Amino acid sequence: MIVGTVREIKNHEYRVGLTPESVHELTAHGHDVLVESGAGEGIGAHDALYEKAGAQIIATAAEIFARAEMIVKVKEPQAAERAMLRPDQILYTYLHLAPDPDQTRDLIASGAIGIAYETVTDAHGGLPLLKPMSQVAGRMAIQAGATALEKAHGGRGVLLGGVPGVLPAKVAVIGGGVVGFNAAQMAAGLGADVTILDRSPEVLEKLGMYFEARAKTRFSNRANLADCVADADLVIGAVLIPGAAAPKLVSATMLKTMKKGAVLVDVAIDQGGCFETSHATTHADPTYIIDGIVHYCVANMPGAVARTSTYALNNVTLPHALRIAELGWKGALRADPHLRAGLNVAQGKLTYRAVADALDLPYTPAEDLLD
Repeated sequence: MIVGTVREIKNHEYRVGLTPESVHELTAHGHDVLVESGAGEGIGAHDALYEKAGAQIIATAAEIFARAEMIVKVKEPQAAERAMLRPDQILYTYLHLAPDPDQTRDLIASGAIGIAYETVTDAHGGLPLLKPMSQVAGRMAIQAGATALEKAHGGRGVLLGGVPGVLPAKVAVIGGGVVGFNAAQMAAGLGADVTILDRSPEVLEKLGMYFEARAKTRFSNRANLADCVADADLVIGAVLIPGAAAPKLVSATMLKTMKKGAVLVDVAIDQGGCFETSHATTHADPTYIIDGIVHYCVANMPGAVARTSTYALNNVTLPHALRIAELGWKGALRADPHLRAGLNVAQGKLTYRAVADALDLPYTPAEDLLD
């Protein structure tokens, strides 16, 4: 198969779909790999490294889109990229379609095969291609929140861990999944006063056993959520419904109960955000203030630590890329129901129910297209 990767064009996105090591694996299996010149600069992977790994360096993304049978990316295709897709071309990347009707319509119209990292599953019910970026984003959320709490950035002027004789900041983490766990781990490690909210008794039990006295757990109902948000210096939004739009858990009204200069970090912004007042921001202009509350809503947080993120992502995406290249998309999806769960769009059909429900569009089961 001819596999291509291009330079990411989303604002301040420095990750790349394939590392030189991943290119070496693909070429060793007999596949041709096209890499846009400069695509790996953000992770310190220069064109010469890709050439050494067996890739052909291509001057423009347009040529790669024209020649490649599968495009491997990181972020969802931007409008200019979507216009270059063609019927039955495989797009293997993060898509996050539920809050993005324009992208969804363009992918349907293209006839391309959209396999979304974020909905591929595993035998344990997890999301293995989303997990490493959730780990990065959860850890980064505390770094970003700590910076936003500084007075110069509009925050309360509170140090997360405090100092002897001065209380630490109070951190509320909404959601005890991968993002929430990693955020709580970082916040507790810095000495903050951490409370994790979740609706699953099993999750709360596991978190309680792990953190012991280093973090508190609390069942997430309306009253407890409102209480924690009002009391917090930093709130991390870490909720996820796979493939679907995130629920709006913190209302605009709740902002008025918060301390002025408190910070909200919405890690769920890729799926529309879990704060009513959230809208996506970029690394170039990451925060805004509403009712005295600092909002950090960068939609590609892991892009800021591009090298770590790219290698962590390639560790989990490459095996599926190899399988798709070996068997074709239909063969790979027939053979692996977990990869099949990643199919969101194919041949003009929307094949992921949560996205169809969120956007009120017709749904076609993936199995119907694999005969």
